[in-house]
Amino acid sequence: MNFNNKIIWITGASSGIGKSLAITLSHYDCKLILSARRQTALENVRAMCKQPEQIAVLTLDLAETDTLTTVTETAISIFGRIDMLINNGGISQRSPIIDTSIAVDRKLMEVDYLGTVALSKALLPHFVAQQSGHYVVVSSLMGKFSSPLRSAYCGAKHALHGFFDAMRLEHDKDNVKVTMICPGFVNTNVARNALTADGSKQGDQDEMTENGLDVDVFVQKMITAIRKEKFEAYIGKFEKFGVFVKRLSPRLIHKLVLRSKVR
Repeated sequence: MNFNNKIIWITGASSGIGKSLAITLSHYDCKLILSARRQTALENVRAMCKQPEQIAVLTLDLAETDTLTTVTETAISIFGRIDMLINNGGISQRSPIIDTSIAVDRKLMEVDYLGTVALSKALLPHFVAQQSGHYVVVSSLMGKFSSPLRSAYCGAKHALHGFFDAMRLEHDKDNVKVTMICPGFVNTNVARNALTADGSKQGDQDEMTENGLDVDVFVQKMITAIRKEKFEAYIGKFEKFGVFVKRLSPRLIHKLVLRSKVR
């Protein structure tokens, strides 16, 4: 597939991967809808894009699932249809299981899983009616195997794979595509914004994230995966091979992660 004449809706578009995606895709012959919670930040991203007149800004909060049907109706009305939803919005977490409030687990599930699912379900009748549509879901390598201090995040990302695998099966007949994007370490503010045991933000960067893929390099690889309509794409440095090690030996990936510096 290509992006020409497509209408693409991106969540989490105010920073990080979403921001880079918006700027990169604005150089194609397509129209964009940029969503996140912060109107001003979205407007700033829009101003950085090529042909900003082809880009709309629509605020939403993935935690407010009851509002997402109305938000979706508004999104469809902006350009008359939507061809692709890039589910990029979400938060991360860094804290030991034993110390982590259940409210943090709930928050991760509400935003990363239920928010994404609610938005995707709200858009599904539109995709079915036009007999085409493409969901791109930014999951994580942590949706395929786990590491310490990310229990709530890993749980939410694993859940996304279960849901969207079912979506792909049920709506193959409707030409609805699903691409799961699984980033490894990408140099964004995801670690700084990660929730700690009491729900406060971590506030600082970790070494592995700091040394991760440049976000613009990541986005180019992500775009290639979307073009190829891949079912899943694992994008990172050495850490992406953990997916294949897990398939061969769950015990081995356990030992390798324990020995790593991933904390």
